[in-house]
Amino acid sequence: MLFYKTCSAPFFKKTKNSLKKFCNINNMATEQNQHTVTSSHSQTLKDLSISLPDYQYVLHKHEILICGGYDRRVCYSYHTIKNDYKFICDYPSDVKLNGHCVVKLANKNKKDSNKITLLSFGGSHQHTLMMKYANVWNDDNKLKKLNHYNQWIPFTDNNNHPVYIERDHSNFKGMRALIGGSNNHLLFIAYFIGSISVFDLNTFQFIKHVTLPVQDLIGFPCFVSNSENGQGQEMMKTNKKKNYEMLLFCKEEGLSIEYDEDNNNFQFHKLPVCKDIAPLSDYAYVRVNDTILFFGGYGQSASKSVHQYSIKKKKWITIKNRMLTPLCNCFGILNEDNTYIHIVGGCRSEQSFVTAKVKLSELIDPPQLVSFLFFFFCI
Repeated sequence: MLFYKTCSAPFFKKTKNSLKKFCNINNMATEQNQHTVTSSHSQTLKDLSISLPDYQYVLHKHEILICGGYDRRVCYSYHTIKNDYKFICDYPSDVKLNGHCVVKLANKNKKDSNKITLLSFGGSHQHTLMMKYANVWNDDNKLKKLNHYNQWIPFTDNNNHPVYIERDHSNFKGMRALIGGSNNHLLFIAYFIGSISVFDLNTFQFIKHVTLPVQDLIGFPCFVSNSENGQGQEMMKTNKKKNYEMLLFCKEEGLSIEYDEDNNNFQFHKLPVCKDIAPLSDYAYVRVNDTILFFGGYGQSASKSVHQYSIKKKKWITIKNRMLTPLCNCFGILNEDNTYIHIVGGCRSEQSFVTAKVKLSELIDPPQLVSFLFFFFCI
């Protein structure tokens, strides 16, 4: 087993009069403003002592669920308060993971919010599995085992027949997926080859396949909801048309995607892409209310820059060399009380991985609540 170093230095540096570049939606021109960025304080967290390449992560209260990665079947729970890890389970031995996706399904049992259902699917070696997850930090392990909790089992329909969320075998590596719809019953999947599908989790069938109006491949894109709460529920209550909106960015491609649930139709609108981020993909991204933040990214090499996109104004801001070192193949998520971003995975160098947390108020000025995941990826 390889052992990896833990981050001990800050991720972000203090810069005076750093340059902000603004990209306008009409002419994509840039203009220069003076800006002061305060230093960020990062704290080292407990080292898991294994590499975490292309892992998938899901937030559940004070836990970050780490669900398998490239050629690794092991799953852990990281407790953000205890600063510790616990083993959950392994994927089945016949499952090979490479570019898969894990999402948290809507909780139908409102009375028991401690238990959730995870859906794992896709990748270059396709599979479709589910996990009924219950807190591993409790001591009721015997009951969990009897009820098939905390283990990957086949995803089945209401008649207990296996369900496979797959189409073309080559399409699923590097895909991204969102849960949405009027009842959070629709699974939206954006594919590497430049297409999008809708899978109905109530009927267990694909109901729509559409080619995206893009010129390039969109592996590991930024794919976020454009609703108020991240899953579309609040928007659906106030929108009689039942339209679900998403945003997608990858390299030179930027799209606003609107799905009409009643008519099962898509509409697409091109969005501006700042020239500084256009060569990049595999970046970290996080939606902060009206803003999407992009951290790093990979072109010919990994980037140290931070980019900011305003959804309403359709403008970009670039802060070059904001990070002390390029980070790749990492994942970050906001803690339960909205004060720190946890960064797990790696690497900062070829033989290291990062476990750290960064104060949210140091990243955003003024501070805003973050409700979305963001990932660091590197090919």
